[in-house]
Amino acid sequence: MDFIAKNIWFILFVAWGLPLSYYRSKFRKMVYQTDSWTINIKPVFWKEIKGLFGNIYPDNLKYKKFKNFYLLYLTIYLVLFIAYLIFDTNSEKMKKMEVGSKVPTFELNDQNGQQFKLETVLGKKNLVIYFYPKDDSPGCTKEACSFRDQFEVFADADAMIIGISAQSVESHLEFAKKHRLNYTLLSDTGNKVRNLFGVPSSLFGLIPGRVTYVVNKEGKIAYLFNSQIQAQKHVDEALRIIQELR
Repeated sequence: MDFIAKNIWFILFVAWGLPLSYYRSKFRKMVYQTDSWTINIKPVFWKEIKGLFGNIYPDNLKYKKFKNFYLLYLTIYLVLFIAYLIFDTNSEKMKKMEVGSKVPTFELNDQNGQQFKLETVLGKKNLVIYFYPKDDSPGCTKEACSFRDQFEVFADADAMIIGISAQSVESHLEFAKKHRLNYTLLSDTGNKVRNLFGVPSSLFGLIPGRVTYVVNKEGKIAYLFNSQIQAQKHVDEALRIIQELR
């Protein structure tokens, strides 16, 4: 129920959109006066647009009735889409945590099942806290292995690397062993810490965001980098900022 409540606009948007391809196919067949399914893949649109916003068959009552229904359906679909963008709780802008913000403390279990408390290292080391979508996915593996390969460079700058995603402790341990990851992975199964940082999601909330935060020894955000597809750049940017903090 909690999932439904948090994603109600997205659910309505998707549910209302499911019959859309059928209704559009039916309308295109009316407009182009054919029963062939191939009309759905032909790159012709001008007559369809004229048929939707005009009245190309004034004597065809079936066409006029369905056009009005289809236009109303599309209007509601657009309203639901706008409502989703405005109200969806999973598409938060990055307004909670920004450069200069005091990093919030938290407790999570690491890949070995040991409780990790951020307060034990906060203020003592520079921190690179990176949120990633999923263990062992291509982009996340590339990012994780890049942090692994630069581990000593970060360590020389007195920086600790912390990776966070929603997978279980067991999943993190398997991921770490498979790719010989030499730093802390934290299991945020309820996405509480992700939400605490205000990490946004991608693709209508379907994909957890990929965001890296560099925290200085004052416990403040010195830099953040947000990119779903530039996995390698997360490491490069974090390293650049960490070396400036030395």
